Amino acid sequence: MAPADESGPRPSAGTGPSTIAEDLGALQSRLDAARAYLRLDELVAEMARLEPEVEAPDLWSDPDHARSVTTAYGRIRSDVEAFWALAAALEDASALYEVAATESAEALASVEGDLAQSVAEVGGALDDLELRSLFSGEHDERDAVCEVHAGAGGTDAQDWAEMMLRMYLRWAERKSFASELEEVTAGQEAGILSATFLVRGRHAYGLLCAERGVHRLVRMSPFDSQHRRHTSFASLEVTPFLAEASAEIEIDERELRVDTYRSSGAGGQHVNVTDSAVRLTHLPTGIVVAVQNERSQHQNKAKAMQILAAKLAERQREARRRELVELAGPQTEIEWGNQIRSYVLAPYQLVKDLRTDHETGNVEAVLDGDLDAFMLAYLRWQRGRAT
Repeated sequence: MAPADESGPRPSAGTGPSTIAEDLGALQSRLDAARAYLRLDELVAEMARLEPEVEAPDLWSDPDHARSVTTAYGRIRSDVEAFWALAAALEDASALYEVAATESAEALASVEGDLAQSVAEVGGALDDLELRSLFSGEHDERDAVCEVHAGAGGTDAQDWAEMMLRMYLRWAERKSFASELEEVTAGQEAGILSATFLVRGRHAYGLLCAERGVHRLVRMSPFDSQHRRHTSFASLEVTPFLAEASAEIEIDERELRVDTYRSSGAGGQHVNVTDSAVRLTHLPTGIVVAVQNERSQHQNKAKAMQILAAKLAERQREARRRELVELAGPQTEIEWGNQIRSYVLAPYQLVKDLRTDHETGNVEAVLDGDLDAFMLAYLRWQRGRAT
């Protein structure tokens, strides 16, 4: 079942007895919907089942099992307690309204401010709970390793890749997520050929999965002397960043080709322009990882090894669990016919996601990192396909 915020009522911005009563009723409807889509009764039963395991004195005799159990228990308990807290807050607000309403108009007027604040707080907390319910993947809560690649379109595509890189770094900044630009390969004339960056924050991977794929830009080309309209393509790849993978994955350095080179500097102030950049090629799989943002060659290699381990760990899980689509996504050419989203700057202004049909005419805001609406639309669309 989809969260109530897709079509259900929202608390209004006004005040007054009738408005407050309507807002409280709308919140109760959303809370009832949350009980259903969270499968609260099942969560409570699962929490009770896991509690004895979590409290067992020998739990950590098997570290892998312990991590799995405690992680599952923590997530379930967080959702259950969040729901209970919301239910209690809404019950208190409703009780306050009923008592004041039965006394007098003056009594009700005296608590309108408190009630309006409670409505806003419960509504905001319900938004967070509904968003949390959309994340169901094993790695959705993790940090993300992201790679932008220029595709078809020549210099325009390389410029578009750099625009996309900025868009995602601005999005991370808006979310108060930490971002680390690890490597940038400059384009021949302008823009970039590729870039690798980390985004650190809760649900970074779960959110950025919505952006994985080919992105199409249509604009009047600044690189065309006749200023004709051009179409160009760039892609985003996303991998969950598993910090512990470097301890779990054994990498035989004899299977690595290690290249050192001078940083290109395409990332501006983000990139340390020295001779310390490192590129690792894992020969058995062909996976390439490059890092140039740390202060020394040793640090760059260590970070590259960590990212490579995360990629190899993902590859192993895909082989075991057939999760290629969920974790890595289909491999497609970065060209016409494979795009997930179109960004049109001319002859009109429009950004449209071709999977969800979510769109906006405020292209400038999107390119400045305002991507949440597109991500949420994708998560709801994905959830609807699974039900």
